[in-house]
Amino acid sequence: MMRYRAFEMTASTHRPLMSDFHLWANGHRLQAEMAGQPGRPAVILLHHGLGSLQSWPDTIPALVAAGYRVVAYDRWGYGHSDPRQGVDMPFFEDDLKDLQAICSQLELEPVILVGHSDGGTIALYYAARYPARIAALVVVAAHIYLEQKMESGILGVREAYVRDERFHAGLRRLHGEQTDQVFYNWFDGWRCPESRNWDMRPQLERISSPTLVVQGLEDEHATPQHARDIAAAIPNAELWLVPGARHMLPQDLPTDFNERTISFLACSA
Repeated sequence: MMRYRAFEMTASTHRPLMSDFHLWANGHRLQAEMAGQPGRPAVILLHHGLGSLQSWPDTIPALVAAGYRVVAYDRWGYGHSDPRQGVDMPFFEDDLKDLQAICSQLELEPVILVGHSDGGTIALYYAARYPARIAALVVVAAHIYLEQKMESGILGVREAYVRDERFHAGLRRLHGEQTDQVFYNWFDGWRCPESRNWDMRPQLERISSPTLVVQGLEDEHATPQHARDIAAAIPNAELWLVPGARHMLPQDLPTDFNERTISFLACSA
């Protein structure tokens, strides 16, 4: 059986000093961390569908070392944020409201968004809705429609959740008592009827910021055409298809990912 090791929590030996704090957004509490100097360009990291703010162990120190101020947070219902009964997928309206509240409270706009998987989809929605508020955008393995490979990949993750104790334990370390709720919010959300005919490509043409679209050529949840479609729909987007990389590219190939992301952001400034 395939082991979904990349969803397990990893630790960095070079983690910068993080400021640990809570945010109140739209009636619920979000756990957040911030690193880097005030006044530096701000980056918000948006984690994947089963992740948390701990999903960026190598990206945070790399961005801070490159001179960015970095904010990572547990989305509502994840990690140490308040519980949540369901996620409004595939539209993520509540997550977009939370992101708007965070940007406003922390006065981070214009902001750089770096989003992975579901976090990438949220970043795309936000950049399309508020193009003037985005300085740059990096999306990794984002989803803009449901394809067959994604459906089979989701079923594979459920199989791992049920049968692979190491995978299950990794999620428990991230989410504690919320683990079952986190998993089934994600699983049921992507299998809801609204996802069947969902296609957000028409919205992507509103994005005006420099955009890097990233996907591994061996992604378990999407074909390379998916990333090509994202890049084609965004004016002047840059596409990076990574040979040998899978869905959890930022965690599996952190050096390559961080170097390319930082280079892209430096050229976009």
